[in-house]
Amino acid sequence: MAEFKKIRIRNTAPSSAFAAEHFCIELNKRIDGIAKITESDDADIVFVSDGSLSKDDYNIVISGTGYLFRAASVRAFYYAVGRFLRKAVEANGSLALICDISGEYHPDKSIRGHQLGYRTTPNTYDAWSLDEYERYYLDLMYFGVNTIEHIPLDDEHSSGNALMRYKGNELLIESSEVLDRYDLDLSLWHPNYTDETDESACKKRKKLYSRLKRLDYLFIPGGDPGSLPADVFVKRCREISKALKAVHPEAKLYPSAQAPHEYDNWGEEFIKAIDLDSDGIDGIIYGPNHAFLIDELSEKLGGRFPLRFYPDITHNVRCEYPVHYDKNDWHYALATCLGRECTNPRPHEYFKLYKEIEKYFIGSVSYSEGITDDVNKFLWSALDYDSGISAEEAVSDYARTFFFGADTEKITELIFGLEENWQGNPAVNNSIEKCLSLSESLLRDYPFLAYNWRFNQLYLRAACDKLIKLRFVFENDLIDRAKTELVNGRFSEAADILKTDFTEEYRNLRRLIDILADMLFIQIGYQSDTERYLADNPERGAILDTIDLPVTDRAFLITKASKTATVEELLEYFNINSVDAGEYYFSVALNNVTDVQTGEPYFNFQGDRPKINDGTLRTALFNVFDNFVYSHIITGLNSGCDYTLRVTYLDKRDLEVDSHRITVNGNTVYCGVQFGEIDEEYTRKFCREGFVTAKYTIPAGYINSGENILEFSEPRMGIMFAEYSMKKQ
Repeated sequence: MAEFKKIRIRNTAPSSAFAAEHFCIELNKRIDGIAKITESDDADIVFVSDGSLSKDDYNIVISGTGYLFRAASVRAFYYAVGRFLRKAVEANGSLALICDISGEYHPDKSIRGHQLGYRTTPNTYDAWSLDEYERYYLDLMYFGVNTIEHIPLDDEHSSGNALMRYKGNELLIESSEVLDRYDLDLSLWHPNYTDETDESACKKRKKLYSRLKRLDYLFIPGGDPGSLPADVFVKRCREISKALKAVHPEAKLYPSAQAPHEYDNWGEEFIKAIDLDSDGIDGIIYGPNHAFLIDELSEKLGGRFPLRFYPDITHNVRCEYPVHYDKNDWHYALATCLGRECTNPRPHEYFKLYKEIEKYFIGSVSYSEGITDDVNKFLWSALDYDSGISAEEAVSDYARTFFFGADTEKITELIFGLEENWQGNPAVNNSIEKCLSLSESLLRDYPFLAYNWRFNQLYLRAACDKLIKLRFVFENDLIDRAKTELVNGRFSEAADILKTDFTEEYRNLRRLIDILADMLFIQIGYQSDTERYLADNPERGAILDTIDLPVTDRAFLITKASKTATVEELLEYFNINSVDAGEYYFSVALNNVTDVQTGEPYFNFQGDRPKINDGTLRTALFNVFDNFVYSHIITGLNSGCDYTLRVTYLDKRDLEVDSHRITVNGNTVYCGVQFGEIDEEYTRKFCREGFVTAKYTIPAGYINSGENILEFSEPRMGIMFAEYSMKKQ
């Protein structure tokens, strides 16, 4: 293990001057006074220009007791700096490398980047200055990033907010100069708008693009947003490509095969259009709302275009890769309070995803809306540069680089522990206590971590997880105790139990969450609520808007108790999910969809929406299955008797739908308009606005004593349901 008491740095080429100076500054931040720039021939680290290397390659060569950093581009010298910092630790006042870092380094993927759009939707970027952007670019370069994607701020289609320090495209224009200084590629995500013509779109874009110091890639989404028919979309892409290359001749245009929902067969029409004329189209992007699965898209393109991946590594629900995307079993209490964009290190899960798709792509630029996905960005970048790296090594590198001086193993344990916190029912997950305890001990042992925004967001997540667990366990206990009182005929006692206040431990933890959220706003501009910190809306990382939302039926039952006169009536609300022997109840939120479904089911989670989960929504309705077909095998029913099937739907009825079908064992129970006969009484008592329950009769002859296959289908709008029950008539 190499150890340095002093590090003398020598620069020998103009292309490495920035990197050498930056390296010296970063080393002195870690250990004051350890590094200096020198002209001496016996320097410890020497930056050497090597024109034989490509702009993304670098070599680190042992030279005496130090190293030569050899590269041909500005950015590759920063990659070498990053390699050193990723393996550096403090050892008794000296700086030590945990391994020999010499070697020849060549990236596995040619495009390696992240989207850092300056607009109102991110939970962080809109609050940043150009200096903060530049600092983040440098951080990302440590892990081999070569592409930064920005988003133009179109005044006609975008609005600013009070956090933003730059008007219009000022930041974009200045950023292009910063990126050019570091030889980082600039990609633009620039959607189409329906109020544009080909001519006006090209004219506007050419004017903007001509003001950018560099522009290497243009990403035009086919949808999300964008609502052009496929042939019109491809034609516009060809025209925009001409305007782009008139001012940046080497730039490449990559449209995405993301399908607008309003057009049937958009994907096939897209393929036909590029088969007919692909002039000016240099590659294709695969991302959310894709027209085809990746293997299908790859097959249809037949290798004619390079594919770039647009992975969503920032969202947790209502997205392409929700938490536990292959199982959809993220517990509804956690999903409710942490929502769509909380701090979400998912290293094992994203490592798994990367390995599933890496063979299809030349690289990726991730979708991101702020710093809550910070760990995921660096993991993904590490894999794009070296797909052979393990998740454990990548996260350890992250810990050494950004938490220097703290215990690398404990920081790494905390990050993986936060991912483990989301496994199963929080009530029985001991990782939650361990993560909070570990955060507290790290802060005690290394007080400087209080000034580290990356640590504070991990600490905040650990505190939130514990708060959710405390509330979930506490309130379910109250519900159980209240039900016991009701069964014994004590209405007022039951109502009083439901209103029991939280413990002092809970209130102290809740105050800590507010403190950490405020610190993060000051340190990095993280917007944890909409009122004080101006988050765009609650789902944009605004966890303070969701952390106190109901995670049990306690609030629902308190409301019903205030409006109900008798024990019997109130008990009905306690027992709504209960069924007798030979009957069946299923909730998407409470039970999870475990049967393999056709297509790509979407789960339209509702629990984290404050205007919906306001105490009037039962937990059973927190999650909504959304797909063209739902199929489930049910056992334990009684043959020889009729059943009443009740299904609670998200109420998005379309009067033109006439093929809403329900079958049992292939026998048609219902086929007709959406949703059929509404159970008005059930809907009034047990649903809130936006949900509706329909009922159907299943004849005895349709039911088997063994397995029964229940299927819902609708070929155009699909089936959007939250719960169903089968009860004997």
